[in-house]
Amino acid sequence: MQFTRDRFTWLAYLMLAYFAYVMAALGPLMPFLRAELNLNYTVAALHLTAFALGMTVAGSLTDRLAERFGRVRLFWGGGFGMVIGALLFISVPNEIITIFSSFLMGLLGSFLLIMIQAMLSDRHGVMRAVAFSESNVTASVATAFVPLVIGFSEGSGFGWRIAMWIGIASWLILTFVYRSQPLPVATKRKETDVGQSKRPLPLIFWMYWLVIFFSVSVEWCIGFWGADFLENGVGLERVTASTLMFVFLAAMALGRLIGSRITRTMETSRLLIIAAVIVLFGFPLFWLGQIPAINIIGLFITGIGIANLYPLTLSVATGIDPERSNTASARSSLGAGLAILIMPQILGGLADQIGISGAFGIAAVLVVIVVALTLFAHSRSPILQPAKS
Repeated sequence: MQFTRDRFTWLAYLMLAYFAYVMAALGPLMPFLRAELNLNYTVAALHLTAFALGMTVAGSLTDRLAERFGRVRLFWGGGFGMVIGALLFISVPNEIITIFSSFLMGLLGSFLLIMIQAMLSDRHGVMRAVAFSESNVTASVATAFVPLVIGFSEGSGFGWRIAMWIGIASWLILTFVYRSQPLPVATKRKETDVGQSKRPLPLIFWMYWLVIFFSVSVEWCIGFWGADFLENGVGLERVTASTLMFVFLAAMALGRLIGSRITRTMETSRLLIIAAVIVLFGFPLFWLGQIPAINIIGLFITGIGIANLYPLTLSVATGIDPERSNTASARSSLGAGLAILIMPQILGGLADQIGISGAFGIAAVLVVIVVALTLFAHSRSPILQPAKS
């Protein structure tokens, strides 16, 4: 089957890039926000916790909101809501306001995210693994620029807020260009199938849901605290540490680009195992390296591996019951939101007690859990054939 990128597909890719860019900015900018507002690790982590809480709420409600208000309103309204949250974040230098605005970005932006995932699944069907992988390539490319923008703007005296302004401008441009683009509608069910739509998602879905939870936990422990670890654990200068997070994000972009090609020829769940093993190899180098070069090499390898864990797991999870793409997408985003809500906050609180280097031991445990869960879920799941292009 031929994979076709139509106008809607490109809109979905670019909107996901916008969402990921704004979300990813919270990590590299945090050392500067901590210094500006004199925040400790625990309070700083509340920004990501608030964002994740918004994602969690959205993951619980969005499928029902979509049935009531329609996909179009949640898609465009979610993107606009994220802009409002970003404007509030950069306008009021107060930790209560910045934490609240992070919640708004997570809640309203996740309406957009969930609709993107559900509509790509509906539009591309059995080719959804390719669509998810490619969409996450564009997201990773966008996020890779975040630490570069923040490092350059801070070094040039313009300040980290430039990064948020770029995200806001991106949404305005996309809305102007694609404002009349029709969006895919949800798959219609027969009346006899309506009762079945209330049935619980199957057990195998929840196995992969756990893979999403723990893999996103690892990704965001690194993404949010990586710059602080490079500064206070490895000993790099603050601007350098923030800028070098580009290595992780660029590795994710490269990993997803490679993954988007391999998904055409390899079983999706088998590729998940390979990605998890790469993380298992790379993370100890990043965490335990005794010289900065080893830490950075480990950061790159970890990024290559972790890049495909979420999009590939999402592809498997939404393909288990294709007629319930809204629900599967919403629950998957709920898992991601819970991961971001819980794990970086725990790591930040522990860092206040034992230091950022010791606290990263939590992420090491999570990496092992990801590998074990991926192997277990693969052994219990049906064989998913690769998409043929």
